Amino acid sequence: MSETVIEFKNVTKIYKLYKSDKQRLKAIIWKKTPYKEKRAVNNVSFKIQRGDSVALFGRNGAGKSTILKMITEVAFPTTGEIIVKGRVSALLELTSGFDPEFTGRENIYLKGQLLGLKNNEIKELEQEIIDFAEIEEYIDQPIRTYSSGMKARLGFSINVNIKPEILIVDEALSVGDENFRKKCSKKVNEIIKNEGVTLLFVTHSVGMAAEFCKRGMVMETGKIVFDGNIEDAIKRYQATSK
Repeated sequence: MSETVIEFKNVTKIYKLYKSDKQRLKAIIWKKTPYKEKRAVNNVSFKIQRGDSVALFGRNGAGKSTILKMITEVAFPTTGEIIVKGRVSALLELTSGFDPEFTGRENIYLKGQLLGLKNNEIKELEQEIIDFAEIEEYIDQPIRTYSSGMKARLGFSINVNIKPEILIVDEALSVGDENFRKKCSKKVNEIIKNEGVTLLFVTHSVGMAAEFCKRGMVMETGKIVFDGNIEDAIKRYQATSK
């Protein structure tokens, strides 16, 4: 029987929406400050097994990003329980965690440490990360001198080369020029097929979802309304997107 590596048990996430930043600040002191509630995720339950490749579909505001934030512990559920087993690599904000004054090489170690690796483990992966990012001549320059594309390539390279057990991708395969995008797609395919990595892929591209995933979940207004094979999930998503 396959091991469950991600499980949501009746998870709800409620955000408090205030009229202004002033009202939000006031609420810290005065608990009765008026606000509206937004149920970004509403009583969601699902399981993902080790080695699964799952696409998560939904229109903007459906709750997809909130699901990802809770898996990566950027946000936490209001109610319910989330269980995650394994090293998570999230291709969300590719340049988050970089120190602009550090060199690219120093930032490899910084991000590696943030992702739970020891320095000797990062050392073994260092050259592979640099080679994949294709920024060799700039690697010892401060990140603040990099273009946005260079920073994104380095961020992507770090995340896919740290030997993740769970890989979360949120439209991050649009990095760089066409050749580099193909290289990124090939790398993701390799680690899914050859290393048994669990993939959760959030995208609006049904073509890319069909390429990488066997299972699809469709979200609407904070709830999962369909969970099944990728072909049927795509049909359901396309029907609700018209």
